[in-house]
Amino acid sequence: MQIGTKPRVATLAVALVAAISTVVNPAAAATGDGSPTDANIKYFGRWDTRSASAYVPGWTGAYAVVGFTGTTVKLRQRNSVDLYASVDGGAWTSYRAVSGTVNLTPNRLPAGTHTLRVAYRQDAGSYKGDEVFQGVVLDSGAHTVAVSVPSRIIEFVGDSITAGYKASKEALTAYGWLTGEKLGAAHTQIARPSVCLVPTSDGCIGMRDRYFKTGLDTSTPDWDFSRYQVSDVVINLGTNDKGHNVSGAQFQSAYVTLLQRIRAKYPNATIHAMETFKKWYVAETKAAVAARNNAGDAKVRYVATEGWLTTADTPDGTHPNDAGHQKIAARLAALLG
Repeated sequence: MQIGTKPRVATLAVALVAAISTVVNPAAAATGDGSPTDANIKYFGRWDTRSASAYVPGWTGAYAVVGFTGTTVKLRQRNSVDLYASVDGGAWTSYRAVSGTVNLTPNRLPAGTHTLRVAYRQDAGSYKGDEVFQGVVLDSGAHTVAVSVPSRIIEFVGDSITAGYKASKEALTAYGWLTGEKLGAAHTQIARPSVCLVPTSDGCIGMRDRYFKTGLDTSTPDWDFSRYQVSDVVINLGTNDKGHNVSGAQFQSAYVTLLQRIRAKYPNATIHAMETFKKWYVAETKAAVAARNNAGDAKVRYVATEGWLTTADTPDGTHPNDAGHQKIAARLAALLG
């Protein structure tokens, strides 16, 4: 976001979520070596997999899920990066400016089957970390374990509000992540600070076009939508467009285009267009939804957000704090069902 604050980083998560349970019978599971191509590691969100030795998460809220046997687990990292890790659902531990082999279990675990969660601090603003996933290192004779995952996937599209700026754990405590958790669904946040809906001449990146890339950078490949299909797409865009002098007509036209393009990629998804919490471009957002409905697409819906947040829920008047994100998630979970 660019309104009154300097964008902070978003969190990009490699995580085991509550809706995902590890298969606890190692004898029945396929074994794996913990490399990025290991079939026992399940990836959600958009990952650049062009290098078999280093998978790169492209947006906030992408994550992978891995179970493992043995008593220790380490991460293979490349260059300096900040990350968070949680083993067996424990508290998140912060690792700053780490590289190479990162030991996540200085105290050995009990023998058995375990789970790992890792969250990378995403490259944004003045922070330039090397957020890549190069796999895990396990004990001699240990192996990764297959995981069962939910079939439902929900995608949240937005800017720094969706990315979790001002939330305590950024993406992990933002409304998109929380909503997915509440519904027992897999989830991802296609979001980054400072983006607009409309690409502008003064440099605001427009999600009308950039949404269709594997990551924010134009050098990343176009996303292959055949990798997964989602049940719902929740869009929250428009807060930054105002500061870049995007007209109502430009905003409405771009929104119709984005809705059309998303429908082409997700033929069966329900698409939810949220009213911005600033109440900007309300008429234009409603008109874009109506245009798609009138074109025969009944699964595009407008989401009114009046009364969802109070001034106590936004420390800077724009970005929700943890309590604000929890309120939004409760509303969306009830809406998405």
